[in-house]
Amino acid sequence: MIVFIQVPCLNEEDTLPLVLASMPTTIPGVDKIEILIIDDGSTDKTIAVAKRLGVKHFVKHTRNRGLARSFHDGVNYALAHGADIVVNTDGDNQYPQERISNLVQPIIKGKADMVIGDRQTHQIAHFSRFKKIMQRFGTYVVNQAAGSDLPDAASGFRAYSRESLYRLNIITQFSYTMETIVQAGNKHLRIASIAIDTNPKTRESRLFKNSWHHMTKSAEAIIRSYFMFKPFAFFGGMGLLLFIAGSIPFVSYGINALIIHHRGAHLQSLILGVTLVTASLLSFSLGVIADLQRINRVLHEDTLERLKRLQFDKAKTTTKSKRS
Repeated sequence: MIVFIQVPCLNEEDTLPLVLASMPTTIPGVDKIEILIIDDGSTDKTIAVAKRLGVKHFVKHTRNRGLARSFHDGVNYALAHGADIVVNTDGDNQYPQERISNLVQPIIKGKADMVIGDRQTHQIAHFSRFKKIMQRFGTYVVNQAAGSDLPDAASGFRAYSRESLYRLNIITQFSYTMETIVQAGNKHLRIASIAIDTNPKTRESRLFKNSWHHMTKSAEAIIRSYFMFKPFAFFGGMGLLLFIAGSIPFVSYGINALIIHHRGAHLQSLILGVTLVTASLLSFSLGVIADLQRINRVLHEDTLERLKRLQFDKAKTTTKSKRS
């Protein structure tokens, strides 16, 4: 079994030695551990430092393309080089690399397809009270969309099985963390979590400008992922609410027109009812169209999964042949 540990980096020449020094050299049940550096447009000596420390696998972006794209490209590289499990950590030394062995054990034992390190955000000293509240709220929303029960949805310290990576597809340009959970939950993959302690803060995050920026981008990813899997739940629910709201003015108009005989005085109720019921029908129609698109997307994803298996399984077989 081969484990690839991928480290997305953006100007991490100062912290990368700390990350690599704490990487495990052996893991029970694992034959080989490979380190993959994903250089997302660094302008410092990140690559030179990694090479000096013995890293042999690199994915290099000539310009900054974001964390989601780095994760996507790293996964493709790892699968093409025979990875059975892909671990994602960070280049800022936030996560305890010595816990990677614990992180991959549920996958090795066949108990999980995806494992997330729970940072126990309520204990992180440099997180403000507001950020802790937002982390809990964001995790709650993701759990509702995914049907999961995870304590820390935003954690980037993760392990994925080869099979799970065949089925997950990264669409967002911001961060893959929320999106992969929603996809995994709706695709009935097994998600586990282990508690970890984070290392002291080394620098400010480069992923987002501030907490509001992070919240906005995360919300976009969650909403997009939710609509991908449950579009009719939203449009159908909206249509039902509009239909109920539209029925009330009709009832009011009927009472006034047939019982009280004030037909003209309540014509505005009839107009409002017609408008709301029309909006309701449009919402139901959008729901049907969106659900048909969801079915079409599922068929395309099945085809994409088969293509991944053909491409990467062949590459894995070639890799094994070269080693033997």
